[in-house]
Amino acid sequence: MAKITWKGGTLLSPVPAVLVSCGTIEKPTALTVAWTGIINSDPPKTYISVRPERNSYDIIKSTGEFVINMLPSSLVKTLDYCGIKSGKHEDKLEKRKLTALLCEKLSAPLIAQSKISLECKVIEVKPLGSHDMFIADIVSVDIDEDLIDEKGRLMIEQAGLMAYAHGTYFALGKKIGTFGFSCKTKRVKDVHMKNPQKKKKNKDKTNKKK
Repeated sequence: MAKITWKGGTLLSPVPAVLVSCGTIEKPTALTVAWTGIINSDPPKTYISVRPERNSYDIIKSTGEFVINMLPSSLVKTLDYCGIKSGKHEDKLEKRKLTALLCEKLSAPLIAQSKISLECKVIEVKPLGSHDMFIADIVSVDIDEDLIDEKGRLMIEQAGLMAYAHGTYFALGKKIGTFGFSCKTKRVKDVHMKNPQKKKKNKDKTNKKK
């Protein structure tokens, strides 16, 4: 198929749509961020890229702390609102009925309505142009207890998370695979269940030999 070429731009999609909280439990605030992701596994590190003119920028830079909050798609209007409105002019958390909670390892608060929250400590700030990148260690993870099954497994598929792609929010869809599933070999039991006639023929051959 023929391709149409555009100039370089921020068209990597989808990306996470998250609410980043900062400040203190007494004076919390939050902003919506799409430029975020994981950059290292061990130790776990993440980043957020924030425009210097944003109200939360100076707070994060001075405290060296922030929390990445993953909201359910049912709160998409709240997420969008917090990306448009500024904390300089109003209390966005109060306006959208969001609750700030104490973190395990930070002075910055997390958001109670978040299904999963990553507590982050800044280790480096990199000016890049329109945004500055805050590189941080993930020092703690807070998860709604109803997302943990009786075996201690995280049921992330029940979190109702959302993504952002080219100016549009999307609720995550159905599960289509798990990491490594393309290379897993089929178990013998599974093969026999799918091919019962083959199993019967093999059994008949064995009986004839006897």
